[in-house]
Amino acid sequence: MHSLKEMRREFQRAFNISANRVKVAIGLGTCGIAAGGEKVWSAVNEYVENECLDVDIMSTGCLGMCYAEPIMEVHVPGEPRFVYGNVKPDTAVEILERHLKYGRPSPEHIVGQDPRGFKPAPNIVELKDTGFFKSQVKTVLGRCGIIDPEQIVHYIAFGGYEALEKVLSEMSQTEVIEEIKRSGLRGRGGGGFPTGRKWEAAYNSPGPKKYVVCNADEGDPGAFMDRSILEGDPHSLLEGMAICGYAIGADEGYIYVRAEYPLAIKRLRKAIHDAEAMGILGDNILDSGFSFRIRIAAGAGAFVCGEETALMHSIEGKRGMPRVRPPYPAASGLWGKPTNINNVETYANISGIIRRGAGWFSGMGTDNSKGSKVFALTGNIRRTGLAEVPIGISLREVVFEIGGGIQNDRQFKAVQIGGPSGGCIPASHLETPIDYDSLIRLGAMMGSGGLVVMDEDTCMVDVARYFLKFTQEESCGKCTPCREGTMRMLQILERICQGQGRPEDIDTLESLGRVIKSTSLCGLGQSAPNPVLATLRYFRSEYEEHIFNKKCPAGICVELLDIIIDPEKCRGCTLCKNVCPADAIGGERKQPHSIDPEKCIKCQACIMKCPFDAITKG
Repeated sequence: MHSLKEMRREFQRAFNISANRVKVAIGLGTCGIAAGGEKVWSAVNEYVENECLDVDIMSTGCLGMCYAEPIMEVHVPGEPRFVYGNVKPDTAVEILERHLKYGRPSPEHIVGQDPRGFKPAPNIVELKDTGFFKSQVKTVLGRCGIIDPEQIVHYIAFGGYEALEKVLSEMSQTEVIEEIKRSGLRGRGGGGFPTGRKWEAAYNSPGPKKYVVCNADEGDPGAFMDRSILEGDPHSLLEGMAICGYAIGADEGYIYVRAEYPLAIKRLRKAIHDAEAMGILGDNILDSGFSFRIRIAAGAGAFVCGEETALMHSIEGKRGMPRVRPPYPAASGLWGKPTNINNVETYANISGIIRRGAGWFSGMGTDNSKGSKVFALTGNIRRTGLAEVPIGISLREVVFEIGGGIQNDRQFKAVQIGGPSGGCIPASHLETPIDYDSLIRLGAMMGSGGLVVMDEDTCMVDVARYFLKFTQEESCGKCTPCREGTMRMLQILERICQGQGRPEDIDTLESLGRVIKSTSLCGLGQSAPNPVLATLRYFRSEYEEHIFNKKCPAGICVELLDIIIDPEKCRGCTLCKNVCPADAIGGERKQPHSIDPEKCIKCQACIMKCPFDAITKG
């Protein structure tokens, strides 16, 4: 069989030769581009060309430090890699001028540093000098932000396709499946089902035609883990799917990806094309006799298509609606054939497990939750971005050490974990280890990895209403419990937020939630009440304040707000009066002002404008 080893050595030699050249890398994932990374790219290229500098410029995916985008890395041979954050086109030129011409890094812009430089090693990067990377491990995200995702030679030089070559030359199908089972890998899409057992079921299902499907329909608000892998290291997904195809006996795979991810689709298409051109995908891969092709199916953004049976219907050209199980996809999936479905992060773990061994992977995590997990940190947190941590790490460590704590020195209130299907965890459970079982006991779930941090100014009733509104709008409507039950729950929550709550509403919400969880057709409907039930469990007093006292403690629910001017603090500057769109503020200049509650629309423009903190909401 033709070997990739010589090719890999050749690429690594090329990297070693180029290690004698200065490298400048600019993050051009979606987050980097949105922050202005393409302008930085243009400015850097123009500067290097004008100055005739001997510099290699490359684009990468997301390094995870979304809070510091745009990011630019500079590596001078023999020196550490310096990572600069919040770089603008003009500051990028200034940094390069100082760093390259005069050998002086710009400390005011440094957000990370790797003393080992740029090397094609298995454990790619361990940045120092920032708490963001202190507790992280880089397995799935190891190459993201380091390699050019559109260069297959980069992936191969950094150990890519070594695992595929190993299984095709040294391992039987059952040996591959047993290795995945020993690793303890559980599905990273939310359900947490053991991956090896899922593969084994598809392998044992009879039939000449089988499929491998990747669920890249990442629909949770605030979640972008899969997108970053697709944009920053697409070949890791292709390799994992090909290994799965070999293990279960499939020759065809589909990646179901959201059409809202155009950059991810573009890079996936190039990755597939390049892999086929090198004989790593397609017919008779590496002269092994194994053939495997991958196609892309773009979804239209329906949240329900994240459910595996609805996803398969969508690929088949049908309306995306779940079906009753059994039969499960492993027995009857895509076009009625045995099918294995995992999400992006699950497949991206496979090559590392095969290359480094099941023991390496199972050495991370807890007894029942092995390995690492990628989380998207969003909300009222100082450092937003992607964090890959060993499973079992505490919520406190993720929020306060990696995430840097709460913005504007506010108090932590809760974290929503698991997306719309997850639950809110309060400050009293910050020491909880993040693993599948512990989160379920708290009324939450791991989900795909969305982690939204909320501060003291968050209304938990409004949070529950927001997430339930999302799942209700995204319900496919097929089953009555989800279609009608979530609508009824949403109506009650909206009434409560408008100050029209009734004493029996809390019991009704709990009763409806339990019925929907136990009787809905699919996992999305079964988990839809979770945000409501979790907030009722931990923040019942806020519901009671809304219902019995007609007050929103956080001051978020507009209908329950009173906008008040403190006459002791008001200087009569008239700034509030000038910005009021409803002409609700009266008073003479240099005299205390007052608000007419009948006219006030509670837009809070006056609060934002007042320089004396004389206007408050209560």
